[in-house]
Amino acid sequence: MLRRELLRDKPRHRRTLEARGREGRVGTPLPAAGVAALRWPEWGPTVCVEVAEVAVDSDGAVRVPRVVCAVDCGQAVNTGQVEAQMQGGIVFGLSAALYGEITIDKGRVVQGNFDTYPVVRMPEAPAVEVYIVPSSDPQGGAGEPGVPPIAPAVCNAIFAATGKRIRKLPIGRVVV
Repeated sequence: MLRRELLRDKPRHRRTLEARGREGRVGTPLPAAGVAALRWPEWGPTVCVEVAEVAVDSDGAVRVPRVVCAVDCGQAVNTGQVEAQMQGGIVFGLSAALYGEITIDKGRVVQGNFDTYPVVRMPEAPAVEVYIVPSSDPQGGAGEPGVPPIAPAVCNAIFAATGKRIRKLPIGRVVV
């Protein structure tokens, strides 16, 4: 309710949030879910809202089993491509949020390639549901807007699950 009230003068944002709500079970209690929204001028008028569901194990490991994304990028010409871009952006951003760190040992970078640089791999990738908001508003980008909202959505979900705020990325393990 508060988020909707704060968006009363931003109809595109509100419409996207409500689309995510219809599909992402807003109103249904989710013990560990977080929401984040994006509208960044560099991508034109595109609005992207993501809700991430998380599970934090007793040892502090964070899993993200599901992400729901609603995107209003104007008239979507190729909906399959928009969906793929959002899915890829979410997994890319999730990799950065959970693991994205370059470490130095004795003056040298430890992560020389993807075999030593952790990224989200298929077995740990969340189920990603993408909902394209029908829109006749001006078109915006669909390449990058899926990336930035995932980290704050996951951090908000961790707070909902544990009461702990994440103040530094990568998230790593959460002290519970």
